[in-house]
Amino acid sequence: MTDIRAVHTADLDPTTTKAVHTLLQDAFDELSEQDWDHCLGGVHVLAREGDDLIGHASVVQRQLLHGGRALRAGYVEAVAVHGGHRRRGIGGLLMAEIERVVRGAYDLGALGAGDEGALLYASRGWQRWRGPTSALTPAGVERTPQEDGSIFVLPVDVPLDLTGELTCDHRAGGLW
Repeated sequence: MTDIRAVHTADLDPTTTKAVHTLLQDAFDELSEQDWDHCLGGVHVLAREGDDLIGHASVVQRQLLHGGRALRAGYVEAVAVHGGHRRRGIGGLLMAEIERVVRGAYDLGALGAGDEGALLYASRGWQRWRGPTSALTPAGVERTPQEDGSIFVLPVDVPLDLTGELTCDHRAGGLW
């Protein structure tokens, strides 16, 4: 049986933190220290079978600008399932808990997805952002055309124009 549990970064013990880091290193071709930092400081959803960590997702707070408003976004990071446990619904279980957190605490959910992850997110009601994307940088607002079409949102209570501009706050490393 798979146990799904949500835990804040502050409540992760060192053994679990190391297990999450190892899982993410195994799941992603390249996990930079900035990528690791991006998934910290919020809520981690952990999937375990017995003592084994088999899945992880996190949601951190970010600010997105849209339609002249600053929106509090639950930004999803580091969704991964151990290779030997894929295609068994673990990703859906992780996302169900992430979505519960997003709906309870944020104006919207947002995430950046590759082709493989996009199928999961779309099947769960996440909507592909069709408008231009940008980032608020120290030099001002800069377009991020390489991210166009790869950002998904989960509307909560704020009306969104999916064809409008969406701008994320600045952070080190990958902006989205």
